[in-house]
Amino acid sequence: MLNRLYLCSENHDQYMDLLAKARLPDLAITTQIEDANVVLADPPLFAPHIEHAQRLVWLQSTFAGCDALLANPKRDYQLTNVRGIFGPLMSEYVFGQLLSITRHLPEYQAQQAKRHWSAIPYSSLQGLHMVILGTGSIGSHVATTAKHFGMKVTGVSRRGAMVAPFDDVVSNAQLHQALASADVIVSTLPSTPQTKHLLNAELLSHCHQALLFNVGRGPVLEEQGLLTAIEKQHIRHAFLDVFVTEPLGSEHAFWSHSAISVTPHISAISFPEQVVALFKKNYLRWIEGTSLQHIVDFESGY
Repeated sequence: MLNRLYLCSENHDQYMDLLAKARLPDLAITTQIEDANVVLADPPLFAPHIEHAQRLVWLQSTFAGCDALLANPKRDYQLTNVRGIFGPLMSEYVFGQLLSITRHLPEYQAQQAKRHWSAIPYSSLQGLHMVILGTGSIGSHVATTAKHFGMKVTGVSRRGAMVAPFDDVVSNAQLHQALASADVIVSTLPSTPQTKHLLNAELLSHCHQALLFNVGRGPVLEEQGLLTAIEKQHIRHAFLDVFVTEPLGSEHAFWSHSAISVTPHISAISFPEQVVALFKKNYLRWIEGTSLQHIVDFESGY
């Protein structure tokens, strides 16, 4: 049977080149969405057109997050996402920002411009307590990196089941207790009805001058609640890479806030080479009749 693949991505040409080199059996590229039974797509780009994919059987997302597709009522197909490749990238982002602020690198850059020599006292990451919301592949990799820096790491998951490399894992019901002793908080959570505004003013009020990272999904963080938490000194500084609305509006309060660092959803991007490698493995499983890897559950949202 010849399978027809429809490609929908901002990196269309690069994907076309990589797919040609992959030489996948019984697979032809089609430019007609109506003819495709397989789709490789960036969710936000493809979501507005999914109703036209009448023969769709399997959609491989090029992203980890599939919010745009999950919001659509069409669910008569298998959806898989990209997993297992973002942990190192997220760790680079978190610890790049963390070391920059704890080692006062921006201040030293400013001093250099003025030819000014003055040491600024700093504290080590060793012994600090990091709380990571989400104990999947991303959270686990960030935890491993934190352990290399000598940090204590607590994971937070729905059930609180223990998993390496965390020192301990607590359930969502115990989150406020974990935050009370947190020096650094990292949210890697997906956007689901259960996680929406999980990080709100009340929950953040349990923090004591913590550093907060949101690298999962924007809706997990209640934006006004964050501003309140900063004002009341529960949060010392927030590093935000994801937002409820993207791009972030030019008039948004986050842009000019001295205790908030904004980046444009770049903490972990999908590199086409890695995506195609994952797609190839899944495609070969699919034509052999083996269950696909990284299936997204439409009900849970991940």
